[in-house]
Amino acid sequence: MDIRFLGGAGEVGRSAILVNDRLLLDYGMKSGNPPQFPGDVDPDAVVVSHGHLDHVGAISSLLSGDARPSIHWTPPTREFALTLARDTLKLHGGTMQCPFTETDVQRITQVSKTHGYRETFEVAGHEVSFFDAGHIPGSAHVLVDDGETRLFYTGDFQTAAQQLVSKTTARPDADAVICESTYSDLEHDDRSAVEDQFVESVEQTLWEGGTVVIPAFAIGRTQEMLLICERYDIPCYVDGMGKQITEMLMHHLEFVRDADALRRAKSHARFVTGRDGQRKRIAEQNTAVITTSGMLHGGPAMTYVPAVRSHPTNKIALTGYQVEGTPGRDLLETGSAEIDGRMMPVSARVEQYDFSAHADRNGLRSFLESYADEKVLVNHGDRCEGFAAELREDGYDATAPELGERIVM
Repeated sequence: MDIRFLGGAGEVGRSAILVNDRLLLDYGMKSGNPPQFPGDVDPDAVVVSHGHLDHVGAISSLLSGDARPSIHWTPPTREFALTLARDTLKLHGGTMQCPFTETDVQRITQVSKTHGYRETFEVAGHEVSFFDAGHIPGSAHVLVDDGETRLFYTGDFQTAAQQLVSKTTARPDADAVICESTYSDLEHDDRSAVEDQFVESVEQTLWEGGTVVIPAFAIGRTQEMLLICERYDIPCYVDGMGKQITEMLMHHLEFVRDADALRRAKSHARFVTGRDGQRKRIAEQNTAVITTSGMLHGGPAMTYVPAVRSHPTNKIALTGYQVEGTPGRDLLETGSAEIDGRMMPVSARVEQYDFSAHADRNGLRSFLESYADEKVLVNHGDRCEGFAAELREDGYDATAPELGERIVM
């Protein structure tokens, strides 16, 4: 088997792996100004692990020429990918920062094929199976068999259960594993303890008469926050792309942990229309607002944060990792953030909670115990070589491929 790393090697973002020059695993974009994309490629088919921008963000560009590779994914991943592609067009369409057009996005529907978990399908001369990765709804580990070698591509995964999705339990036999390593140097706090701290903090702010703005990623994190708010009867609004994603998931409830709980959470929340100054009125209410963007670089958060920033009774509760250089990271480190081109000091309390949908150091190690005798290729992380070296010390055959590197097995 011939494996080429076109993106996501030694970095988080623009994941793309080419197998036997025919089958492409993921084709994402790395957010930034300007965004970054993987190397050019002309595959026979594409298999997508899940619907986050760093794994699906550049898929449409594969259809910009005459090529029409088939695209294989779970039903939620297809819907997420189309939504993200249209959002990218809205933000960057018609500029050098967007390598595809609306026509390319429309072509996705012509070549798309959806599959469920543990269904084996043939594509580009390979047998492929999806397994639940426990990351977001529809996220998948991908098992690829070319008749000689079985490759297990983990995609992004979580070994601890979330409110929205169950943890990964799949450990199929494989000869080699491409393993993500996002949090290979970190141990997450106990999930239930994080929830308890978050709920106590939000309830305290509401009791004091304040407003809580909860920036959250649209796919996965928004729904996780809705489930927690409903479970603890916290009054909340939801705004931004998370509204659309939540509605979409109502048609794919077999991919969530508890369909009834998600229905209740959706009914419990109030969806913001954004008309006639509604957001500014909501920001003055004694309530929680779950809104995009999760790192404060766009979305309705650009209205809510300035509206609540001046009063220390209010709170901004960040629910995920804040990448260096983003307004969310600046706010955590300096108490100020650049919002819509203006540097704003924030007097509202700022807190961060680790609701990660990725396995931590212990989760990664426990997962890889099932593959102690197989070849491990470490990718999707800021310290891939460091993690691979730690694995080698413990007897693993582990390496961290570099960007553009080709591995032959």
